[in-house]
Amino acid sequence: MEATSDYWKPPFYLLEAAGFETWLVNAKDVKHLPGRPKTDRLDAVWLCKIAERQMIRPSFVPPEPIRRLRDLTRYRIDLVGERGRTKNRVEKLLEDAGIKLSVVASDIFGVSGRAMMDALVAGERDPGVLADLARTRMRTKIPMLREAFEGRFGDHHSFLLASMLAHIDAIDADITAIEDRIGQQINPFADAVARLDAIPGVGATAAQVIIAEIGVDMTRFPTAGHLSSWARFAPGVKESAGRSKGNGATGHGNRYLARALGEAAMGASKTDTFLGERYRRMAPTRQEESPGRCRTLHPGHHLAPARPPRHRVHRPRPRPLRPPRRHPTRHPPTPQRPARPRLPRHRQPRRITSPATPDSLQPRLGTSIFGLAGWNSITAAIRHHARDSRRPIKLLAES
Repeated sequence: MEATSDYWKPPFYLLEAAGFETWLVNAKDVKHLPGRPKTDRLDAVWLCKIAERQMIRPSFVPPEPIRRLRDLTRYRIDLVGERGRTKNRVEKLLEDAGIKLSVVASDIFGVSGRAMMDALVAGERDPGVLADLARTRMRTKIPMLREAFEGRFGDHHSFLLASMLAHIDAIDADITAIEDRIGQQINPFADAVARLDAIPGVGATAAQVIIAEIGVDMTRFPTAGHLSSWARFAPGVKESAGRSKGNGATGHGNRYLARALGEAAMGASKTDTFLGERYRRMAPTRQEESPGRCRTLHPGHHLAPARPPRHRVHRPRPRPLRPPRRHPTRHPPTPQRPARPRLPRHRQPRRITSPATPDSLQPRLGTSIFGLAGWNSITAAIRHHARDSRRPIKLLAES
């Protein structure tokens, strides 16, 4: 059957109790072909056809004892998250009233902080009396506590604070009851819990979550790589024409399992074990290789070198900040104005020589063979032709 939200559970459990071998299939694997009619009956026929051709694979559905344990561990995680959100609301309420308790105390829900908030709900407003409720190491901060309680805490804040504290107490009681129930359900798997607890970073709570999410029957996963891929811790492979596509994202997996494994990894990184040493060896190397894009590595990561580099890792020079490139805005072309008609111009004759003057010709012609009479005739001709500046004067060379 196709997995649709939580509606698959009642028929699946009925068929499982009747002794049938039921497969739960991911909706992505049984997507209907486009262009064909789609109804519930046709979908059932389509599932039977692709199951006969072995084109689908069943999803992992743990047995009933593991499912019960999973319900309890997941509900505990949800309650812990709800308790954290309520505590944040309490801190915001105190800030609204001008009470700076979170500035002085690192945990306002400790023994001292809880006693002070209970006194506020009871009607105590004297900063000195509230500060004297501090215990152990908090008593060294009594002067600071007196200043922190100088606020405007009123009846409105007292009513809201009392309601929030009662809600936190109820959640604590529910978490305690669920933990007791988990302890009873985990007894058949005590051996597996003990072996997981021996791993650095994995505690009893993380071991319970791991068993509740993947079970104890590892025959469902042929190799460790299959389990890592099912939990979405292996990068996806998308390649076409020899080029990788995408960024190798792992996809969305089991968030409850990822949370438990992430907490275990960070816990193992702070231990004096092989995993802790490996993490501390990889982290500086990755920071030198990419100082601006370094992030926390999983202690079991095997891509980093086994030994630190012998030579100094080249660090790229910082580039100056540049404004982002802005694409030029494409405006419609501006219509050009029609050219005005122009009147044709008369072509001026090309002047071969510079205009001659009598003064410029006198030194040369005064000594020529023409004598005085020739000089006078030439001068008269020049004056006659000089009236029109466009008309060139042509002189004959002496023979």
